[in-house]
Amino acid sequence: MVTLQKNLEKQIGQFVAEDYRTAAVFSKYKIDFCCNGNRTINEACEKKGLDSNVLLDELDSVLNAKGEQSIDYKSWPLDLLIDYIEKKHHRYVEAKIPVLRQFLDKLCSVHGENHPELFQINELFTASASELAAHMKKEELILFPFVKKMVNAKLEQGAVQSPQFGTVESPIAIMMQEHDNEGERFRQIADLSNNYNPPADACNTYKVTFAMLDEFEKDLHLHIHLENNILFPKAIKLEQQFV
Repeated sequence: MVTLQKNLEKQIGQFVAEDYRTAAVFSKYKIDFCCNGNRTINEACEKKGLDSNVLLDELDSVLNAKGEQSIDYKSWPLDLLIDYIEKKHHRYVEAKIPVLRQFLDKLCSVHGENHPELFQINELFTASASELAAHMKKEELILFPFVKKMVNAKLEQGAVQSPQFGTVESPIAIMMQEHDNEGERFRQIADLSNNYNPPADACNTYKVTFAMLDEFEKDLHLHIHLENNILFPKAIKLEQQFV
C-alpha cells in the first residue's frame, strides 16, 4: 500500500497528471485540480476546512485500486498531446456550443419566468462560448505550432527561431489566465444550476441541457488539466533546452 502522508506538500496537479483517476476525488470535494492545480494538498484542505488524512486515504484507495489504469498522458510526446487536445477537446467544444446555446435560449423562453437563474446561466455560457472560440484559435494558430516546431527541432537536432512573442511563457501565461476565467464561469454555472440538478418541474429539454452542461464542464476540466499540468510545463522545459 502506497503511503501518501509524505505527499501532503505535493501539488494537486501532479497527482492528477500522474493518474487521472485522482481527479474524481478532488472533484468530490470541489477542489479545483485544473486551473488551481498548483496548490498542495495541505493548502487545499486548509482552504476547504477538510481533514487532509481523509483526502489522502481516498487518494490512496484510488491509486491502489485494481482495474484499468488511467491513460498516461504525461508519457505522450508533446506533438501527440497537442493533436489529441485539438481533435478531441477543441472539436468537442465546437460541436457542443451551438447545441447548448439553442437549448438554453429555449429554456429561457419556456421556463425563464419560474426559473430566472436560467437567464444568468445562459449569459455566462454565451460569454464562455465566445471566449473559448477565441482562446482555441490562439492556441491553434500561435502557441501549438511553436511547440511543434520545438519538438521537430529537438528530433532533428536543429535550432528554433525565437518567436515574435518572446518566450513560450508569454502566451502560456495568457492561456492560463483565460483558463482561470472559464473555470470561474463554470463554477458560477454549477452553483446557479444546483450542480446541474434540474428542478422538479423540468421538462426533458431542461434535463438534457443540464446533463450536457455537466458533461461540458467535465470535458473542460480535463482539457485544462492536460494543458496547465502537462503540456505547458513540458513546453517551458523544452524551450529552455534551446537557450
